[in-house]
Amino acid sequence: MFNKVMAAYSLDLRQRIVDAVELGVESKRKIAEVFGVHESFVYKLLRQQRESGDIAPLPHGGGANALLTQHHLLKLTALVANSPDATLDELRDEMKRKSRVSVSLSTICRGLQALGLSRKKSLSLPPKPTCKSAPRSERNNRRWQSKT
Repeated sequence: MFNKVMAAYSLDLRQRIVDAVELGVESKRKIAEVFGVHESFVYKLLRQQRESGDIAPLPHGGGANALLTQHHLLKLTALVANSPDATLDELRDEMKRKSRVSVSLSTICRGLQALGLSRKKSLSLPPKPTCKSAPRSERNNRRWQSKT
């Protein structure tokens, strides 16, 4: 997935932006341009200072809790072991029936990835032998010569 995490702006940069705004020499838009930040960040920083008196970066807000717990992942492992050819849709239906958890197909897929399980099925047939034929240009030349 997309794991490019942006770091918070340093306290030093934040302080320099606030100092530049307090000098009042340039507009907030110009200050944002000079420091290489978005204008909205300057406004958010000033609002944060006004409301809390602090300009330090705020902690990350977290995220949504995972729908598939460790217990669910163990059940998913058992389902795959019992029916290795099951589709994502079938696995989802079984999870709903046995674990009473309703999740999307992509959640099932991410669960399988977290478990290191592949969705790709191995073929039960042996691979076909490759035929050793003449390159295409030689075959075309032979056809052309036989027609003339």
